[in-house]
Amino acid sequence: MSDQSGFDLKDFMPYLLNQAADVTSRRFEVCYKSRYGMLRTEWRVVFHLGRYGDMTASDICARARIHKTKVSRAIRALEVKRYLGRTERAHDRRQETLSLTPTGRQVFDDLYREAARFDAQMMAHFDAADQAVLRRLLTRIAEL
Repeated sequence: MSDQSGFDLKDFMPYLLNQAADVTSRRFEVCYKSRYGMLRTEWRVVFHLGRYGDMTASDICARARIHKTKVSRAIRALEVKRYLGRTERAHDRRQETLSLTPTGRQVFDDLYREAARFDAQMMAHFDAADQAVLRRLLTRIAEL
């Protein structure tokens, strides 16, 4: 079957974005997986708590755009690793405040530095103008 529309999957923007995200995520995954045995969602939960402070699971879901089931699993795994603690909220016992433990804070600090190095190495392939355009356009797409 021949498609005369000129459509080519390899030029389809969602496909390109997915491919770029997958390649870069898998390369960085080596850092948090090999050092701390974390999965991607666990890393993202640690990142949000380390970067933005204590919050609820719902806050993380909304900010990180991760489904609540995945966040819930990540929270349980991070508790087992003793990177995260929960505190019941006095005004609403249905929700808990999540926070990094001192060990979790060390893990975050280490991976935050590693993420900065990783980002700098990846972006070194582009000149300053291209870096600015890439970041600006990806930010705009993420806000659509």
